[in-house]
Amino acid sequence: MLTTLNTSYTDTRAADLAWALGREPLPALATLDLELSGAKLQLRLLGASHQVLLEEDQGCCSETVACIPGSSTPLPLGVAKRVGDWEYEFAARVEVLTPGQFAGRAQELLALVADHPNGLAGVFPGSPHAFTALLAQRHEGHVHWRTWHAYPQDGQLVATRTRVGVRAGAGQDSPSGSLRSPAGT
Repeated sequence: MLTTLNTSYTDTRAADLAWALGREPLPALATLDLELSGAKLQLRLLGASHQVLLEEDQGCCSETVACIPGSSTPLPLGVAKRVGDWEYEFAARVEVLTPGQFAGRAQELLALVADHPNGLAGVFPGSPHAFTALLAQRHEGHVHWRTWHAYPQDGQLVATRTRVGVRAGAGQDSPSGSLRSPAGT
């Protein structure tokens, strides 16, 4: 799904992005509710980037990558957390592209996400290449999502990958792929 976001572009630099796990839902400009083999997932576009809410039989998880006022957790290159029976893995990278490369990559990503049943993309006013896009899937008992945050004024594209699910060998009494709620997140 592709939408035009009717708001100002508030996360104007890749360096302003922060990462948080376990935040409460923030006000969203657009959402997409999905059910992926028993996992309920909500992809959320924020004025300051994205949030993903995941709920399964035995727990929930939220990931926020956005310009978060007062946050002291910058966007990490990678995170791997194990809490109880579940695992969370996150990776981020920043691509620096020429204006021509950026325009081509932006068009390619927006077309991919807009036409995908598990995709949500929002274009910000002022540039057809200023966007945030999310794409989710379920594979081998894990829920995966990818995101892209575009900063055409700097030629930067922030790409993230996340995987959440039951740790191998854990939760033998639990259904395959269930997610347990982490304490304190």
